[in-house]
Amino acid sequence: QVQLMESGGGLVQAGGSLSLSCAASRTTFSINVMAWYRQAPGKQRELVASMTRGSTTNYADSVKGRFTISRDNAKNTVYLQMNSLKSDDTAVYYCHTRAFGVDYWGQGTQVTVSS
Repeated sequence: QVQLMESGGGLVQAGGSLSLSCAASRTTFSINVMAWYRQAPGKQRELVASMTRGSTTNYADSVKGRFTISRDNAKNTVYLQMNSLKSDDTAVYYCHTRAFGVDYWGQGTQVTVSS
């Protein structure tokens, strides 16, 4: 079983930056993909960014060039650096991984971008 705990959300003005962290309860070294999703009010949850154990990354088109995902397996943590934030980035952000055939989600952290 894997427990994920996000932190780092908050309120920021458009054009600003925030950094999210997701700490896993067990080693992430053996976990292949770790990802960030987000869900805005009235919208479906969508993939923001993902990163494999081999450091291959994938980003939603809407965040390319602005967001950066990284992971530190020694600290069992995945990060999301968000720059040039826009009001459309306002959402609850969730950390996700899949291990042993089971999907695991964090509790979510709110990111609000004011225009």
